[in-house]
Amino acid sequence: MKTEKLKSLLDSMTLQEKIDQMLQLTGAFYQDADSVLTGPEEQLGITGEDVSMAGSILGTCGAEKLMKIQKNYMEKHPNHIPLLFMMDIIHGMKTIFPIPLGQATSFEPELAKRCAAAAAKEAAVAGLHVTFAPMVDLVRDARWGRVMESTGEDPWLNSLFAKAMVEGFQGDDLSRPYKVAACVKHFAAYGAVQAGREYHTVELSEHTLREYYLPVYQAGIDAGAAMVMTSFNTINGIPASTNRWLMRDVLREEMGFDGVLISDFSAILETIAHGNSKDCREAAVKAVQAGVDIDMMTNVYTANLRELSEEGMVEKARIDESVMRILELKNKLGLFENPYKDADAKKEKEILLCEEHRALAREAAVKSFVLLENDGILPVNTEKSTAFIGPYTDSRQIKSSWAFTGDDKDCVSIEAAAREVFDRSRTEYRKGSPVLGTDSKGSEKRLTGFTGDEFGMLTREEEEEMRKEAVEAAKKAETVIMPLGEHYLQSGEAASRAQISIPEVQMELFRAVYEVNKNIIVILFCGRPLDIREITEKARAVLVVWRPGTEGGNAVVDVLTGKENPSGRLPMSFPYCVGQVPVHYNEFSTGRPNQKGVQERFRSKYLDIPNEPLYPFGYGLGYTRFSLSQIRLDKRKLKAGETIQASVNLKNVGTCKGTETVQFYIRDVAASVVRPVKELKGFEKVTLEPGEERTVRFSIEEPMLRFHTENHQFVSEAGEFLVFVGTDSRTENQAGFILC
Repeated sequence: MKTEKLKSLLDSMTLQEKIDQMLQLTGAFYQDADSVLTGPEEQLGITGEDVSMAGSILGTCGAEKLMKIQKNYMEKHPNHIPLLFMMDIIHGMKTIFPIPLGQATSFEPELAKRCAAAAAKEAAVAGLHVTFAPMVDLVRDARWGRVMESTGEDPWLNSLFAKAMVEGFQGDDLSRPYKVAACVKHFAAYGAVQAGREYHTVELSEHTLREYYLPVYQAGIDAGAAMVMTSFNTINGIPASTNRWLMRDVLREEMGFDGVLISDFSAILETIAHGNSKDCREAAVKAVQAGVDIDMMTNVYTANLRELSEEGMVEKARIDESVMRILELKNKLGLFENPYKDADAKKEKEILLCEEHRALAREAAVKSFVLLENDGILPVNTEKSTAFIGPYTDSRQIKSSWAFTGDDKDCVSIEAAAREVFDRSRTEYRKGSPVLGTDSKGSEKRLTGFTGDEFGMLTREEEEEMRKEAVEAAKKAETVIMPLGEHYLQSGEAASRAQISIPEVQMELFRAVYEVNKNIIVILFCGRPLDIREITEKARAVLVVWRPGTEGGNAVVDVLTGKENPSGRLPMSFPYCVGQVPVHYNEFSTGRPNQKGVQERFRSKYLDIPNEPLYPFGYGLGYTRFSLSQIRLDKRKLKAGETIQASVNLKNVGTCKGTETVQFYIRDVAASVVRPVKELKGFEKVTLEPGEERTVRFSIEEPMLRFHTENHQFVSEAGEFLVFVGTDSRTENQAGFILC
């Protein structure tokens, strides 16, 4: 539809029609395609008329269902405007890929782009138009459950993945087949919630916000993201959804975002609980003035904007601009010409969980795994006597709490995959314990997720019997492989944890097995970095597999047996213990840095634990070894418009083919604003045969040295810089140059 026609459509709409376009409801309001539920209407104070003209729906999918809803909706709508169907397709629709934190581990943005494109294809044929992804929040605190949705602690790496995921979901034209609109979230700085507590306060300086948090959102916006979602937190003491400076001045004016801005679930209403709005009327005024186009799942807009507009409290132009953006998104998706877009029940059956997508899920899972420890026990010999012991041995709950569109039954367990490879006569499989155990009083702990799942517990006696059987199996085995980790509901939204450890019932199992067999390989399932000191001290090998998704079991066995070489690198530091968090590699030196070899009390340090994380950003092992030469710079002075080439030689000095991620960091030694001790500025994944050597080069240019000054100028400053090249963020392999 031409712009002129869109404007004509807008002009023909009544005020209430416009306001209802700004309303989003869940699929629960639509009992079937022909009616709506009265319960949700009464609970939220939303009229049947509002429901019949709401501009978008979230949380419902399925081609036949959505096509029927769309047809009936458009027939009844005065202007026959199509609905938008939205859903949280975070890391896969039916084919579930590794969690975003796991995808970042690959250090392959192009792989994440392919995964997003596959997810978009499945979502599109199921009738969806918009996904609430990617989440691009910078994360440094492992207590926050939603770190699993992010791509880690580094702004530059996150920016690459934000761009790749947006491009994967959207392509270069939203109207083309199998593309869905991406929604960059949560704007802004939601990853910095205090104490890692969900829905909590964020308190950042404007410099920190601009320097480290905003660039990742900017990358998603520059990639063309059609939608941005507000965050639950405050910025400068004002909730994001009513923060006019943040949304209009920063997001719209400075960052150039011209798409649809949607609130998070009930976020506008929650500004009352924040103490920023005295009632729904005031919340509506502030949110519209801030430029929030869609109110997700409240009646704040529908119950108040008409009256507020008639009273002159809200300009009709503000409502018109929001509705126009919504209509423009529908137009970009091609819904006015084809309101069903890609919804197709036949293709839905063909494309969802197709072999091509499963193969991609397996590749992505393999590349997401991080080998933290290995004393030579890996890869395993499949003909030796082996015992798989742990609650994730036969579990298919290997997705995540955010992958609720997927089905556990479609996932491949470790046991199912291992039975195809390991000697059946010499391999045993024992669960050993539940994922979660009873507490000291014997009472059950329950976790609930988006779908109301509950995880019932065994009695202490039943747990002890399981453990006893597992220990007997461990005694007879040459190698014990222990799939352990968090319950899938222990990470994700509303899953903040003060103690980021493996459930105690599993640690009891681990200790019991260790008493009878020291040849332990731990396979760690998690949605966040965990405190695993005891595990890493005792196990001979530790492989982090995150929440690997549909093909997780096959991917794990591929890596265990050496069919695939682990190549993942940590996008987020594993803390020594929870007392360190938030912990990240790109910190400030402080005025009293805790320098190696300096024994002095009055330094920035802990008395009882080290400053450094247990495993740092960029860390990961493989099945071979590499050597790296000293850095060579082709010159020592850099001027604007020029380039310095930094190069190193990488050699595979091991006995098998392997992949290394060579990482390139820079430090601004002295600046008008304190700069981090290191900042990632480049990386290259290199695969080499044994004995093979390759030169790896990185270019240094003036723009990569820019930062935000105290006056919010984005510039570089002349002076001394250090270059670091290594295989993780701890590297001390350095050289220096001068920016003139």
